[in-house]
Amino acid sequence: MNPAGNLRSDIQQALQRQRLTAWQRNFLTDIHSRLEWSQGQARLSDKQWKKVLEILGRPSNVIAMPPQTVTGYPTHHRAKKSFRLPFGRAGKRLNWRLRSLAIGFLIVAAVAVGQQVFDLGREHFQSAPTAMQASQQQEFTVTDGDTVHVVGEAAGTRLVGFNTPEKFSPECEYERQQGERASARLRELVAHGTARLTKVACACAPGTEGTTKCNHRRSCGTLLVDGKDVGSILISEGLAVPFVCGRTSCPPTPRPWCKI
Repeated sequence: MNPAGNLRSDIQQALQRQRLTAWQRNFLTDIHSRLEWSQGQARLSDKQWKKVLEILGRPSNVIAMPPQTVTGYPTHHRAKKSFRLPFGRAGKRLNWRLRSLAIGFLIVAAVAVGQQVFDLGREHFQSAPTAMQASQQQEFTVTDGDTVHVVGEAAGTRLVGFNTPEKFSPECEYERQQGERASARLRELVAHGTARLTKVACACAPGTEGTTKCNHRRSCGTLLVDGKDVGSILISEGLAVPFVCGRTSCPPTPRPWCKI
């Protein structure tokens, strides 16, 4: 059965009628031409179908044009598929490049941060108290011209072989001033040289070292800066005097500064 052919035949017969109005004749002539030109595949709107069937005097549900046969995907689906394929590949390449770029940025940032941490650590090390860095064996600070304090110990360490002016309990103003100079000079020596502090036995009675009966609980030691004993340096500069003890005792402490 060919509904389109039947419709064209019905329209051709209707055009031969004398009772059609001019508008109806023009309308059917146009529809007939479209069907002829399209081999019966022309699509009519619902309103056009209703009007054609009304003019032909048929119920609106008697004839319906068959839908156009569609094979495969519609054109827009094929276009969408052909568009996605290259986009997917390009997207993968783009994602790979973005990941590579991000990894490169992370590596550069890590190197930069590492360099900054190294620089900060180096600056901190260089700006740390020089007296704390100076010892190759122990960290210490300078208390006065002949006493240092090892970090972590309760009492100080008395340097042996010399005595410097007192700045905490001076007998006169001149001794205090010389004591300040001796302390400053010892700090300067340690800051500008390589210092080595070595603990030695104190000249105390056996069994008393580390108590109040031996050097006021202080330990004893020698301090070398660039291989030179700091006591010898201070003595040569007039900021200290020799003070040599025996194995278990010391002579009276020399304090000549207020007798000058």
